[in-house]
Parts: sequence; structure tokens; C-alpha cells
Amino acid sequence: MSLIEEEQITTSIPYSIKETLEQAAQLTGTTLDRFLIEAALKEADRILDGENTIILSERDAELVFSLIENPPPPNEKLKAAAAQHPQFFHEKS
Repeated sequence: MSLIEEEQITTSIPYSIKETLEQAAQLTGTTLDRFLIEAALKEADRILDGENTIILSERDAELVFSLIENPPPPNEKLKAAAAQHPQFFHEKS
């Protein structure tokens, strides 16, 4: 049986905000603690998704795909890096 380590977060909020949060939690049929955790996690996921997503214009997307399909020849620095790590590169037969 594995144990999950838990942390506690303590904060102070105005009474009116607490009342609003309690009402929302009650309407969703959950506890205030669970409501706060779910709301905070949902917002954190939204922020992180925005930071981890790259949105390209159609023109930029076409450029990226074109470079993937037709890469430029390797420059000297890339050749040197490949020579230092031959285990990652092999000639196709």
C-alpha cells in the first residue's frame, strides 16, 4: 500500500468571498475544500496548457511542415554535433 504525501495550504479571505465559495460548493454537491482544489487545479491546467501550446498562423505552419519535409543541408556545427554522438545516427541502407 502506497502513501500519498499531502500538503496543507492556508489562506485568509474576506467573509463575503468565503460565503460565495461555500454557496458554489454546496450547489455542486461537494465540500468547500474539494471545490477549491478542483477550481484551482482547473485554472492551473488552463494556464499551463496555454504555456505549452504553440499556435501558428497558416503561413507559419506551412513553413514548419515544409522545413520538416525538405530540411536544409546540415551546417558545420550540426555535423560536428552528429560526429560527437554517432550512436544516434546511422546511414540508411
